[in-house]
Amino acid sequence: MKTDERNRAKELYKELRGLSWPQLWSEEVARFEAASPEKRNARVAVIRAVGVVFAESGPAEEKEKVQAWLRRLLQDPSEKVRRYAMAAMPKIGADAKEEGELLAVLRTTTEEREKKFLARTLAKIGGAAALAQGLPGDVGQKVKAGIARRESPSAIRFDAMLREFSEVKIHLRGRTGLEQFVSAEAKESPFRVAEVQSGRVAIIPRAPFSLADIYALRCFGTAGFVLGNTDGDLASVITSPLARRLFQTFTQGSIRYRLNFVSKGHQRAAVSRLANQVYARCPEILNDGRSVTWTVDLYPNGRGHLVELRPNATPDPRFSYRQKDVPAASHPPLAACLARLAGRTGNEIIWDPFCGSGLELIERALRGGVHTVYGTDRSAEAVAIAQNNFMASAAKSVPAKFICGDFREIASNPEWGAGTVSLIITNPPMGMRVPVANLRQLIEDLFNVAAAVLKPGGGLVLVNPLSMRAPPPKLKLQFQQQVDMGGFDCRMEKYLR
Repeated sequence: MKTDERNRAKELYKELRGLSWPQLWSEEVARFEAASPEKRNARVAVIRAVGVVFAESGPAEEKEKVQAWLRRLLQDPSEKVRRYAMAAMPKIGADAKEEGELLAVLRTTTEEREKKFLARTLAKIGGAAALAQGLPGDVGQKVKAGIARRESPSAIRFDAMLREFSEVKIHLRGRTGLEQFVSAEAKESPFRVAEVQSGRVAIIPRAPFSLADIYALRCFGTAGFVLGNTDGDLASVITSPLARRLFQTFTQGSIRYRLNFVSKGHQRAAVSRLANQVYARCPEILNDGRSVTWTVDLYPNGRGHLVELRPNATPDPRFSYRQKDVPAASHPPLAACLARLAGRTGNEIIWDPFCGSGLELIERALRGGVHTVYGTDRSAEAVAIAQNNFMASAAKSVPAKFICGDFREIASNPEWGAGTVSLIITNPPMGMRVPVANLRQLIEDLFNVAAAVLKPGGGLVLVNPLSMRAPPPKLKLQFQQQVDMGGFDCRMEKYLR
């Protein structure tokens, strides 16, 4: 298609896409049907628009009528019309009738491009009949994955025990700078810390374990089972006895995964090639792009790759209390690390001056020894979100009060009085998503308020975006660690009053 023709087609689609469903179906489809073959080809954007608009706002009672129209278009003399009809079918919803019509066209067509689009559509909507057709490996695998998705939905089995654990090594990954917290927490678990590197901590089980044992740890970001290093046959690693044992133990339903070439972009050709190789070796392990329970992460490693098998724990069971977030909310493992840095005494009164969605307060309260928590924020929406999240957490029995207002004014709260707060734990607003007019003054005010309200021995734990020390001499720096905040560095700091 020439450039000017493509532009006209785009403009036409944009125009049609903006119509209401009744206008599109009653007027534009009728106009398309009455047109000459040449004009029909020029207005195939109508078919595309029907698929998208119906998916968004089409009435359910008209679905069969639209499906019948698309099936009829599969018999159109124009290959272009047939191709657009194929592409629209998955958006409308398809069943055995559509599958049968597509297979009939596949058996009779001689055009390679049409075969390609038929295969693409069947990969999305095909069932048992398509699978029996003997489709090419990648299409057959997608059809099989679609059937499995519908008939055997997958889920991660967090409580299943892996009995044969001698070959298992797990990488706990997270933000650079948090490794010491991940490592310290892991040393208190049923696992042994084997190695600590930038951004990851390797642990090894001491006994049979479950995923629930891993996800009892709160300071890491993601967990991946190390399948091995290779500069050659990736498919053999992904289908190894260890990989199969992990898949089978921790998966309920069909085993479906996606490939992720870390730091290399989409890599569509490489993904397709490797997925077909895995399927040829082990047909029960299915590559899929939708609602998968596993991701195979491929990290560049010299000339080859480090291969890790990562459970897609979404939503993360550790942080299920997150009912809602605010812009630039804290990263949950970072909040858990701040809570760990804060330590644990007893009967503490804790305050977060910039509570946001409440993560720091929740994570600290979950560690125990808390008398009362206070969360304040200038945003009423944030205060409501923090309160709801707190009540959805396992810490909800801890007395909590959330207040809308400026922390500098709230610091004079008569409920506290000078020198009564045990801990201030906070991640102040910063970065591009939450710009602050005078960030340095804000942090200086935080230090001054902390010096006033903290009791002797009380602590201030924060993420500091600035290279500065606490101005008040009453606050003594106890800990400082640079942390990657996802594009810029800050410092986790702890001060004692």
